[in-house]
Amino acid sequence: MKYTQLGRTGLKVSRLVLGTMNFGPQTDEPTSHSILDTALDAGLNFVDTANVYGWGENKGRTEEIIGTWFAQGGDRREKTVLATKVYASMSREGDTWPNYDRLSALNIRRAVDASLKRLQTDHIDVYQFHHVDRLTPFEEIWQAVEVLVQQGKILYAGSSNFPGWKIAQANETAARLGRLGLVSEQCLYNLAERRAEMEVIPAAEAYGLGVIPWSPLHGGLLGGVIKKEVEGGRRASGRSAEALANTAVRAQVQAYEDLLDKHGLEPGEVGLAWLLTRPGVTGPIVGPRTQEQLDSALRAVELELSEEVLAGLEEIFPGPGASPEAFAW
Repeated sequence: MKYTQLGRTGLKVSRLVLGTMNFGPQTDEPTSHSILDTALDAGLNFVDTANVYGWGENKGRTEEIIGTWFAQGGDRREKTVLATKVYASMSREGDTWPNYDRLSALNIRRAVDASLKRLQTDHIDVYQFHHVDRLTPFEEIWQAVEVLVQQGKILYAGSSNFPGWKIAQANETAARLGRLGLVSEQCLYNLAERRAEMEVIPAAEAYGLGVIPWSPLHGGLLGGVIKKEVEGGRRASGRSAEALANTAVRAQVQAYEDLLDKHGLEPGEVGLAWLLTRPGVTGPIVGPRTQEQLDSALRAVELELSEEVLAGLEEIFPGPGASPEAFAW
């Protein structure tokens, strides 16, 4: 496994981040524990989750699965850089009682304690804001974060799904208060969705945030979906099925698969490897449902893409261009 610093911090993390959103809803606890063990054995030390994962009436279930894995001992917790998130409502269906969502100081305090209990640990390494809170000022958010840092409950704060200007606003406020500010941004970024290159990634680089792309294969669209359909395998669903209904997108994905077939490369591995070549990227989040999917992701770390392949990918999936030139002059 290869490692890098998380943004401007001294924290060393693996170039792949193990996403756990499938743990519980799609992957049972024993299989989830097996995937976690294999990842750790391979040197993958960065594990990402969220308090809301498990979804519906099972919110928090994913954190519980990670907690029972930590409870097995064997330095599992000590070797893991643990990241979780706060923002979404943790209220059960039909319960509209206030202050169980967003980023108020009250909810941050409440959510941290609940996550720590489910995760069976005494601290969270990277505590991430899952979404922008348009109602809560950053002064309040950083006050809450500072208290948690002093209590030893969290070490760093990160963002997820923030626009570039909110990254700037958050860290300018933190600097004014003498705080560390955001150290990472988790954003939607892959070959087929490159809008983050316009302002989010430049802002992250300017303020020293590590970029952690989620959905690196765009919901399976970049994982060889057309070839799998032709061979009678798993059909596209969700975001990838909707995208393939567009004739132009389907032609684009077909060109992608043809290019990689020509070079004897696996689409899913290339999609991850391409992200590892991008400026500012710490590591993409991989969310394996099975052991085989994890093995494929691990191979991507060692994959070196030739200049010919990189040029071909750029031709098929051109980026949005530099900001502001791409939309101005």
